[in-house]
Amino acid sequence: MKKSELIKKLLPGFVPLFVFIIADEYWGMKVGLVVALIIGVGEMGYTWIREKRLDRFVLLDTAMLVALSGISILLENDIFFKLKPALIESILCIILGVSVYSSIDIVGTMTRKYMNGIEMNDSQANLFKRNLRNLFYIVLIHTGLVFYSAFFMSKEAWAFISGGLFYLVFVVYFIYEFFKNRNNVKRVEIDNATLLNEHEEWLPVVAENGRIIGKASRSSCHMGEKILHPVVHLHVVNPNGHIYLQKRPLEKLVQPGKWDTSVGGHISYGEDLETALRREAFEEIGLHDFSARSLGNYKWDSEIESELVYCFLSYDYKKIKLHSDEVKEGRFWSPTNIEKHLGQDIFTPNFEFEYNLLKNKLRP
Repeated sequence: MKKSELIKKLLPGFVPLFVFIIADEYWGMKVGLVVALIIGVGEMGYTWIREKRLDRFVLLDTAMLVALSGISILLENDIFFKLKPALIESILCIILGVSVYSSIDIVGTMTRKYMNGIEMNDSQANLFKRNLRNLFYIVLIHTGLVFYSAFFMSKEAWAFISGGLFYLVFVVYFIYEFFKNRNNVKRVEIDNATLLNEHEEWLPVVAENGRIIGKASRSSCHMGEKILHPVVHLHVVNPNGHIYLQKRPLEKLVQPGKWDTSVGGHISYGEDLETALRREAFEEIGLHDFSARSLGNYKWDSEIESELVYCFLSYDYKKIKLHSDEVKEGRFWSPTNIEKHLGQDIFTPNFEFEYNLLKNKLRP
């Protein structure tokens, strides 16, 4: 049970007292007693009709209100009535204290009764215990103030301490807990983001001339903010001028299921161009110890990213060997077959753009 739910169930028991204090101020103790009694009986009736249960806390509060105020009226001494809220809170203190500092979990039993089937993990149980401990000390201090005001302070001061201050203290506490929990959530989100970035690949941020001007996480480069970062593309061609293409997996976020460049991948931060090219070639199509020549570079913009693409061409086709889950399908396409399927959503837009740059350079 949350703090708000616990207080929501306990506060109705104090309503007859607060109503009595207001009515007594304007019409006297006897009228105040009658009004408070009507309110108390009304609360119990409402709870019975709506939830089919007797609110024992409201019953206890109303009964003590009638008894102590009755004694005060008979003896013409209001000290007995003034002690009533302190006595009620003393009972609440005992319940909270026993639940927090002993093996008898009274509040926990109440929680399971009102919220059938509720389960709490260790973190939630510790938080619940901490909240109960805070409530215990708040109620304990307030109870002491009520006792003190009943004997040594004016009736007006006692009325404020017993009534308005009770609500005010809890409002302040809830506001404090709200902002504290919100800050904790933000801190967890920041920590999670930091942890994610620590395990995420970092890419260089470049100017259009290729000069490195910073770095950014891989995910931030793919969020549509058009952070320019470098990539390598390798086209592998056989002696017949056929181009090896890989088919993008269906689970890919970008252009799933389409045929694409032989090799394509990011250059990691701190990695040079040649190292990135050879790493990506081996990871994707098992190609190693190959020779390649540069076809230049260009800037490519898509909906989610902005890339500075470095293109290479290789004729070491015999060394291709698919060996990982990164690429599951690949084959050679003739220029005629490629051109027959251009513009039919068979290839990625990026490959179709590069093919126009590549088709005049298909001979060694």
